[in-house]
Amino acid sequence: MADPSRPVTGYPAPNPDSNGYAANPPPSGTAYPYAAPAPPSNPYYYSNNPQYPQSYQTDNYSARRATFLRRVFAFVIALVVIFGAITFIVWLVLRPELPEFRVESSSVSNLTFSNNSLVSFTSEFRLNARNPNKKMTLSYNQIDAGFYYQSNLLAETNVSPFSQGTKTDTPLTANFAAASSFVGSSAVNGINSERNKGNIEFNFRMVSRVEFEAKAWRTRRRFLKVFCGDLSVGFPSNGSSGTLTGGPKKCRVGI
Repeated sequence: MADPSRPVTGYPAPNPDSNGYAANPPPSGTAYPYAAPAPPSNPYYYSNNPQYPQSYQTDNYSARRATFLRRVFAFVIALVVIFGAITFIVWLVLRPELPEFRVESSSVSNLTFSNNSLVSFTSEFRLNARNPNKKMTLSYNQIDAGFYYQSNLLAETNVSPFSQGTKTDTPLTANFAAASSFVGSSAVNGINSERNKGNIEFNFRMVSRVEFEAKAWRTRRRFLKVFCGDLSVGFPSNGSSGTLTGGPKKCRVGI
């Protein structure tokens, strides 16, 4: 009969650690001690076995899409750079300049007020338009002009379209007329007060669509704005008619 105090021969009983796994794994080359098969060693392996989570797989579609977007952005940037370079070269060659305007003379006749808010008068402005460009011609269309006292519109008119060759001057005439047109009481008081002092300062504004041309090259039509301010018209004592004083007046021009 076997002595119960003697240890049983054979493999020692496994001593599990705190995680439930054997502290001494079997040597290499022996059978895998677990019931389930070992997971694949390839970290990018894609498994359909629900027993293991699916591993990361490279998204080829996302990579192709990112490459396509990078190429589109590069193409757009290249177009912008090329267009900018062409525009800069054209500007260096043509050197476009804004036209110049100057009021040569102006007159106001029969300036009268009725009912303290209705104004009547006739006025004429003579201007000179100059094209300073050496290689570009100018075409003006839809020319609208306004006659102002400060910011109060007194009358408006249209000026005939015209074209200018390079380095040329063109005389312009703008005629205004008002018959019992309404103006604010502040404008009436200001005009009468300045007339009593001998001079009234008026403003002239003009807006036109202008196109720059150089042989086969032309720009899109832009709005050209002309402002001629502080035009001092001298009136004799208690007179209703006056003319521009101080000689020709240069105007501000912008697009």
